[in-house]
Amino acid sequence: MKTVRAAAKWLDGVGVAALLPGADLVLPSLWEAITGTRAVEWGVERDDGKFEFTPEMARCWQWKDELPAKHLALAGKHFGRWAALVAPRLVPHAWTVAAERREALAGIHVEIAHAVREHGALTIPQLRTLVPGAEKKHVEPLQRALVLTNSHLVEQSQGWAAIAVDLVDRLWDVRREPAAELELARSVLAASGELSAADLGGALGWRVKRSRDVLEQLEVRVRTEDDVRLYSLV
Repeated sequence: MKTVRAAAKWLDGVGVAALLPGADLVLPSLWEAITGTRAVEWGVERDDGKFEFTPEMARCWQWKDELPAKHLALAGKHFGRWAALVAPRLVPHAWTVAAERREALAGIHVEIAHAVREHGALTIPQLRTLVPGAEKKHVEPLQRALVLTNSHLVEQSQGWAAIAVDLVDRLWDVRREPAAELELARSVLAASGELSAADLGGALGWRVKRSRDVLEQLEVRVRTEDDVRLYSLV
C-alpha cells in the first residue's frame, strides 16, 4: 500500500478499522495493512541520537490525517479511546447508532458543539479561547456521540500541527439507517473472521448484551469454546 487512495480502497473493503492494532481489538488496522504485521515499530535512531518515525509509521501517521482531510474516511475516537477509521459508506450507520449518546450530551459538551457550528472547524487551543474550561478530554465524548470528528491539520506557530475538529453532520451526508447496528456488526464480523460478543463490543463501544443481541439477529455460524460463544459469517 503506497498511496492514500489505496488506503481508502482498503478501508472501503473492511468498513471499520483502527489506526494501530490493539491487544484486545479484533479490528484490522491501517498499520497492518501497510506493514503486514501487528508488531508496531514507531521509530529509528538517527546518527545524531534523535529518533524519527520509521517510513511505515510516517506513512501511517500522515494518512490518519490525510484520509479525513480528503473526505476518504471518518477519523477519530468514535468507538473508544483509540483512533478509528470508518469508510464513507458506513458513516450514516455509525452516526445512527450513536443517537443515544448525542441525546445525553449536556453542559460544556453542548457549548463546544455550538462553538464549532458557529465558527467552523476548530483546534483544541482555539476551542479553549471560545469556550471557558474546554479541554481535549471534553472532545472525546463528542466524538463518541458522532457530533465531532477530525477534519484537517492546522499549522501552529510553535511545535506540531494541531488537528481541527468539525461537525459530522456538516462534513458528511448523515441520515438514519434502520439496520445500522446489523450492518456495522456484519462489517466487523466479516473483517475479523470470528469473534465473541465481547470482541464486537470492544470494536464498536457497545455493552456485551447489546453486541450479543445484534449478533443473534445475523445469519451467523456459532460455536462454543471454553464456554464462550464465537460467531462467524455463514
